[in-house]
Formats: sequence, C-alpha cells, structure tokens
Amino acid sequence: MSTMSNPVITHQPGSGGYGTNVQTGEWSTGLCSCCTDFFVCECWSNCFKLRFAPASCVTRSHFVRAGAIGCFCPMILSCYTANKYGENCCLGCLPGGMTAIRTHMRLTYGIQGTIINDALMTFFCGICETCRMAREVRIRNGDISM
Repeated sequence: MSTMSNPVITHQPGSGGYGTNVQTGEWSTGLCSCCTDFFVCECWSNCFKLRFAPASCVTRSHFVRAGAIGCFCPMILSCYTANKYGENCCLGCLPGGMTAIRTHMRLTYGIQGTIINDALMTFFCGICETCRMAREVRIRNGDISM
C-alpha cells in the first residue's frame, strides 16, 4: 500500500472577504444624522411633515390626503435604498426586506453587528435606520462625501 499524505489546509477559501466574521468597520454616519445628506434629509422631513401635519393648518380633506401620502413615504425611501444598493426596489417593501438589506450591507461593508441587531434596528428605529442605510449607500457609491 502506498501512503499518500493529505495536504493541511491553512487558509479557507473566501476568507477575508464577504461573508466572513472579520468585521471592524462602523457605519459612516450615526442613526440620527439625518441632516448630513440633504437628499435623505428632505425625504425624511417631508415624510414627517406629511404624516404629522396638524389638522388646524390644513383642511380635513387635505389632511387625509397628506396623511395617506405620508404613510407611503417610508416605503418610497425603502424602495430607493434597495434600488441604490442594487436590489429590486420591491425588497424594501416586503416584511423583513430592510433587515435583509441591512444585514447584507453590513457584511459587504465589513460593519460590526449581528443579525438580531439588524432586525431590532429596522423594527424599532425603522425610518431613521432606513435613512442611515440610504446615506451609507450614497457615501459608498460616491454620491456624497463625508
């Protein structure tokens, strides 16, 4: 019988790139840094104004229309973010879609965190987290500089 030695693997394929646990980066902006990007700031503030416009400032029918439009603003920003990130814009509107995008974005950019943190941030801080994700994509794509 001949004896063949098996090579010792010291380097796993794909290590050091996407999908590894080597995460040392941080988000480029904070959760509440909405005004660091004028475009995202305007999207967010218009959503906020439309959603919470006081009834005394507008007629009842205008208020109902503005409230309805305000409900769609987070979805529009989510679709924009998904599209800028290279995903189908519908992903931003699906349940768990923004969590999936945040997790993928975090792993791709080497940002520290966990999947449970991704889920909690998109659930409890939805619009602010979507704004931060939109800013991150715009910064990484070179649309804005920080």
